[in-house]
Amino acid sequence: MERAILLHLICVAFLSVSLVTAEDPYKFYTWTVTYGTISPLGIPQQVILINGQFPGPRLDVVTNDNIIVNLINKLDQPFLLTWNGIKQRKNSWQDGVLGTNCPIPPNTNFTYKFQTKDQIGSYTYFPSILMHKAAGGFGGINVYARPRIPVPYTLPTADFTLLIGDWYKTSHKALQQLLDSGKSLPFPDAILINGRTQSSFTGDQGKTYMFRISNVGLSTSLNFRIQGHKMKLVEVEGSHTVQNLYDSLDVHVGQSVSVLVTLDQPPKDYYIVASTRFTKLILAGAMLHYANSQTQVSGPVPAAPTGQMDWSMEQARTYRWNLTANAARPNPQGSFHYGKVTPTKTIVLANSAPLINGKQRYAVNRISYINADTPLKLADYFNIPGVFSTNSIQGVPSSGSASLSTSVMLASLHDFAEVVFQNNENTMQSWHLDGYDFWVVGYGVGQWTQAGRKSYNLEDALTRHTAQVYPNSWTAILISLDNQGMWNMRSAIWERQYLGQQFYLRVYDPVRTPANEYGIPTNVLLCGKATGRHE
Repeated sequence: MERAILLHLICVAFLSVSLVTAEDPYKFYTWTVTYGTISPLGIPQQVILINGQFPGPRLDVVTNDNIIVNLINKLDQPFLLTWNGIKQRKNSWQDGVLGTNCPIPPNTNFTYKFQTKDQIGSYTYFPSILMHKAAGGFGGINVYARPRIPVPYTLPTADFTLLIGDWYKTSHKALQQLLDSGKSLPFPDAILINGRTQSSFTGDQGKTYMFRISNVGLSTSLNFRIQGHKMKLVEVEGSHTVQNLYDSLDVHVGQSVSVLVTLDQPPKDYYIVASTRFTKLILAGAMLHYANSQTQVSGPVPAAPTGQMDWSMEQARTYRWNLTANAARPNPQGSFHYGKVTPTKTIVLANSAPLINGKQRYAVNRISYINADTPLKLADYFNIPGVFSTNSIQGVPSSGSASLSTSVMLASLHDFAEVVFQNNENTMQSWHLDGYDFWVVGYGVGQWTQAGRKSYNLEDALTRHTAQVYPNSWTAILISLDNQGMWNMRSAIWERQYLGQQFYLRVYDPVRTPANEYGIPTNVLLCGKATGRHE
């Protein structure tokens, strides 16, 4: 009897150790990037395919999965992918932008290794260099909760991923030449849904489906709606939301939202519409098809909201964190009281559109970013001087002419920062920060002042990775800088990013330890002044 009890205790102890030390699951992918010819607008044009697909393959993964993507570049240009909204905890080495990674040369490969650490939600990936994003190469990333972590809604019957965005007939190389010559991009030719002007989604009457909607376009805010159906907002970029009902939703460049739609109408086909906002009207149509429908779509196409900027800003203020819901972990989203933390610094970032040397550029606090031939991450790691500047971009706007610089802003690990995006232009802005999500605490009209803090939502603001800024207005966010690395802060509007509306945030601790940041990858690509460098 005693021997049996002893064996039982040994087995329990062994099982406990195994459970503690077991790694999270690995998922392996091989993606080949090529050109292909398709006709999304009725005329043949060259696009970027991944494994022959446009859009690229969807990544369906689970919280804490380890993702291994072997990417083979068969283009005639260097190539990089970035994982939009995946936080890359302690791992900016895998961020896939020019400040952190050398481009993958033609006819070579690079293997990305990252983890969806403590994340759930709807995200995207896309090409991060040149104007490749205008040719495709983008796709959806759906991070599902682990089975033992409940979500705050009844599981839908199925998911639909909708990648919506503006599109050009002009090739990506010709668009790049326009920008390089100092000109702006023309107005887009169309809106696509999943790479088409017409798509169809089929469901059963009485059942509920999740629509994961992401704006993967270059420049245009879009409004999304479904004829005759309400949309229940349940998740925004990794945050479970208060479940309000909407007739339509504004989705700005780089943003993702997830809604539940119940097929509670008479069986027929219904319009799905994505249309441009605040500009000349272009729309893309898709169809919601009831499986038992014998009736084709009919009636007027559901109209866009008649309200403009004020309407959109007010809708944005209705997005609230579901404080009682968990996220990727069992503890409630509201267990961290962000509104009670005193910021250690305030940064105000003003965008502008200066001419520099007679060419159109875009700037942040009068500094228009230029790419270096050496990734800033490598220059920092190997202590290579002269690659980037830490004193060119300032934390507050100032008057004067704009200039060019490879600009890096310094921050200390565990700073808690208040960042204000000040937009003094007449155009819509969209800002993204790699490696983080942040609380979007306030929107306001005109010039931000400290009095604007009185309007902040310090209780249940959403965390997200991309925030819109309305014309002649401001948006305020709070960020806990707990992810060490070199992180890209950029305009999600690709022309503006390409022509300088970006910089890098170096979140740093002088102690180099894996507890703060993982070491340099064994397969790291070396280029520029880092060529030939080793540990």
